[in-house]
Amino acid sequence: MKAIIIDDENKSRKVIQTYLIENCKDFDCILEAEDLESGVALIKSEAPDVVFLDIEMPKYSGLQILEFLQPEEVNFQLIFITAYNEYAIQAFKLSAVDYLLKPLDKQEFIQAVAKAKQAIESKEVSTQIEDLKRVFQQLALNKIALEIPKGILFTSHDDILYFEADGMYTTVYLKGKEPQLICKPLKHFAQQLETKSVFYKPHRSYLINLKYLKELSKKDGFYLVMENNKSIPLAKEKKDEFLILINDIF
Repeated sequence: MKAIIIDDENKSRKVIQTYLIENCKDFDCILEAEDLESGVALIKSEAPDVVFLDIEMPKYSGLQILEFLQPEEVNFQLIFITAYNEYAIQAFKLSAVDYLLKPLDKQEFIQAVAKAKQAIESKEVSTQIEDLKRVFQQLALNKIALEIPKGILFTSHDDILYFEADGMYTTVYLKGKEPQLICKPLKHFAQQLETKSVFYKPHRSYLINLKYLKELSKKDGFYLVMENNKSIPLAKEKKDEFLILINDIF
């Protein structure tokens, strides 16, 4: 059998390789890639039986693998590797797609490989594309994908205080967490959330979650004060619209 390990951390790749060699004798070919692009190239050229795929990688997250493969090319068992992505874990638990948490536990690893081998022998590989789609649909439910340096952070809408434009970048302020600088303009998030009535754009540089609005201040102009005490300007042309909005909502 053939395995491909896709992980940007050399140490993690070596652990997986060691576990395979010592505990899974059926694997006579083990290949490695340090990013999703080179990993996909290996998948297409080598036709592996099992792929171990890290989620949090630079440039492309492991969760973006379906963007690089045609449905007929997903003819392998996929085991995701993750260090902290709680939302991904919740989604994986609702599907047949397997996952392992870092640091890897040897017994859990052996069980995941045994499960993959059983699926291969019973010819269940063809169902994996539907399982993957189900995972990604679950992740998208009431959540937004934030592309951070480590990969993609799937964040609940309820955890977002507001977005602040920073040139072609956007800073996302989160409840109880550090702000995240995202390599996308504010327009990207405004379009993505335009159907979510809880988000409102009071100014060209801000998109706020009305759930965390604390006060409307009229001192030196109109300002919206958020629960973290951040004062956000309300554009003059937005004043009447906003007053109608809050009368309807509150």
